[in-house]
Amino acid sequence: MAKQLYDPNMFNYMWESVVPDDDYIVGTYYIEDVVDDGEFIDHLEQVQRLALEGSTASWMDVAEETPELRQRLASKVLGYYEVPAPAGARRAVIQLGFPTAAWDINTNVPMLLLSIAGNCFAFPTNMRLLDMYIPEKLAKKFQGPKFGVPGIREILNVHDRPLVLQIIKPKMGMTPEETANQVYQSALGGADLVKDDEMTSELDMCPFDARLETVLKALEKAEKETGRKTLYMISITDEVDRIQEKARRACRAGATGLLLAYSAGPSMLRVLAEDPEITAPILLHVSHMLALLPTINFPVLSKICRLSGADMMLTPSIWSSIPVASLEEALRTTQTLLAPFYHIKPMWTMPGAGIHPGAVEVMLAENGPDMIFMAGGGMLGHPMGYTAGAKAFQQAIAAALAGIPLDVASQDNPELRAALETWGYRKRPRTRWGYYNKEVHPKFGPKNI
Repeated sequence: MAKQLYDPNMFNYMWESVVPDDDYIVGTYYIEDVVDDGEFIDHLEQVQRLALEGSTASWMDVAEETPELRQRLASKVLGYYEVPAPAGARRAVIQLGFPTAAWDINTNVPMLLLSIAGNCFAFPTNMRLLDMYIPEKLAKKFQGPKFGVPGIREILNVHDRPLVLQIIKPKMGMTPEETANQVYQSALGGADLVKDDEMTSELDMCPFDARLETVLKALEKAEKETGRKTLYMISITDEVDRIQEKARRACRAGATGLLLAYSAGPSMLRVLAEDPEITAPILLHVSHMLALLPTINFPVLSKICRLSGADMMLTPSIWSSIPVASLEEALRTTQTLLAPFYHIKPMWTMPGAGIHPGAVEVMLAENGPDMIFMAGGGMLGHPMGYTAGAKAFQQAIAAALAGIPLDVASQDNPELRAALETWGYRKRPRTRWGYYNKEVHPKFGPKNI
């Protein structure tokens, strides 16, 4: 019998074929292929090629790659959903199942990513990873966030509102004393957290240990005056062989938070989160992650970071000065961080950047209370000073939670009023889905009596 074009060890599958066993990570992808006019397109052949690339095969058959080996370790095509495309092109959403047997004794993030987000991107004209299903038996091998939303609420004793975070600015160049003075003023105004900018590096004028000690003392002073705790997320981004000891050293010195850039990798994040000597929450900064967005969407990246142990991470927003994702992708990111996920704790979403108090109402309505409003210029640039900048955020949050429009609340809160006068008041456009004619929409059309 001639060899089958589409290997049944890969193609004779659907979700019902594999889900009961829970032995597969499932990647959902958008793929698009364009060829010269008139050339025949066999899109399933392309799917077979890229699926094999993420598991067992080369471009030529090898004798040792037996049907039994493919049955056990090759990717499975669980879904092919064609998207209408012009002549000369094929577009589809596909779902590939990757057997967890490939990592049966050593489940690690780098190898997992090689399968679902590796060489496969070299084949289609365009390709994007849209989702990643993680089975419970694999997730059990991960701890996830050590603190997450419930743990940080417990530390701060703040249980019913979003949090406010101040980003230390300028990005680098201040002394430990200048840094401490800035965060002290923000803490007096109600900042729940402060963080180094992701670009903060160890300069001779501001060494790591001196900065940590000086800032912690300033925040202890603020806590005595206000009765409120403020956490400091100090940057530990470094070469991978130094990060863990740097984090341990910081925790021994009393660090209340750690900042890690995605450029260090999700594997490093997992090592920190699962280290019992590291006793501070971890904030993941995503700047390097943005380079991946053309091929991997933000919800997938956020799921990887949650699995790997981040307690909070920066997320996209259309209200940001860096709008890297659509409204839907941005909000789905927040929902992915908060959704039930086996034993994995929910983690904080932090939509940024360029956020100011005038955006609080709309962003709270979009994301819910388990979010962090973070601001650098939108707090430190307040015309009445740093303390007033933090107060304006807390005033905006209190008003939004009470259902009071910000412009109304600003009449009794001079700090909020000054912020709205400086940066404006964000209003969300409204969509009249479900009604053909705007005139008969109950929210838009004139009322009939």
